[in-house]
Amino acid sequence: LGESFQVSGEQYGRLESNVTLACNNSEIRLPVSWHLSHSTVLPWHQVTPNGSLVLLHANHSAQGTYSCYDNSGRFLRSIKLRLGHPPGRLTISCQVPNHTHVRCSWVETVKTFLPAEYNASFSNGKEWSPCIVDVTQKHCDVVHPAFWQPIHTLRITETNALGSKNTTASVKLHELLKPDPPESVLVKELEGYPKKLLISWRFPSSWPQHDAFPLIFHIRYRPQGSMFWSEIYSLDNSIVIWDALAGHLHQVQVRTRDEINAESQWSEWSPLLFGRPWEDYITPEPDVEPEDIFTLPTKSKPEASTPKSRGSKHGDEGNLGLVILLVLFSVVILTTIFSLIFVVWMRQRRRDHATKQELTSMVKMKSIPI
Repeated sequence: LGESFQVSGEQYGRLESNVTLACNNSEIRLPVSWHLSHSTVLPWHQVTPNGSLVLLHANHSAQGTYSCYDNSGRFLRSIKLRLGHPPGRLTISCQVPNHTHVRCSWVETVKTFLPAEYNASFSNGKEWSPCIVDVTQKHCDVVHPAFWQPIHTLRITETNALGSKNTTASVKLHELLKPDPPESVLVKELEGYPKKLLISWRFPSSWPQHDAFPLIFHIRYRPQGSMFWSEIYSLDNSIVIWDALAGHLHQVQVRTRDEINAESQWSEWSPLLFGRPWEDYITPEPDVEPEDIFTLPTKSKPEASTPKSRGSKHGDEGNLGLVILLVLFSVVILTTIFSLIFVVWMRQRRRDHATKQELTSMVKMKSIPI
């Protein structure tokens, strides 16, 4: 069956259904002819005996302005046809950035292709109050909800030319409470402290500046390139890191949560910031020429050698002494080795000489006649 609804020159029909357009004039002289946007080519259709146009299984290509003419070519009527679907259920999500504001948004589960109106209301279990709708952004806002109530109900009605649909959702404000990230986060060095960093921040601008709504802050930091974060918690809006890695750039982030409500959520992390601890830069000064020491008082004051240059001189003298000591030690070792080799060689030579003498004596004794 065809499903359509007519509103002041416009007619709405359901996609993939049969849609009937009536010429609807008492002076019609049959037969009539239909045209789509000044074209004689029509979608799959049929014309009834009373001159109505029936579009069969109408799809998006069937949309447009239809004109009806009698058999003499006289214009009778035009109808603008729009096709779509009736509303379906909505997917609802709510954000609670503080104790005084709730914002709920929705997404269509059915693409209707038709303009829609939305009506939203919020209940604390006892009474309904309006949820102020922003149609273009598809969200609504509740101001000063009854936060002490454990469960609230949100009801949203979507309406278009083909029907309406109610969607309800349960809302637990305590569990959805999620502050915005801390703002104006800064990372500064502390002069004279190569292992310290000062981190400061401000409360989220959307959070009430009142002692009744305290926040706890979670700070994490690490040297750039490290895989592991160091973490610390604070109730203040600044903190000093004592164990920064000297001479290295550090990454820092901060997030926050309601201190009292343990069921609430942590905010998103603040944008990644970078900071480096204080470093002591010593600028080397030029060496002093000997003749500059005995200049007249009217000339510029001579510059003394820096501790760094004197330290370098002493270091060079120490290195020279070490080299000399190593050379002497090597000479002693080599002399000892050569002496041992010479002694072993002399002993071996004496043994060989004694052996030869014994052999000679034995030969002589055997040659004497008995």
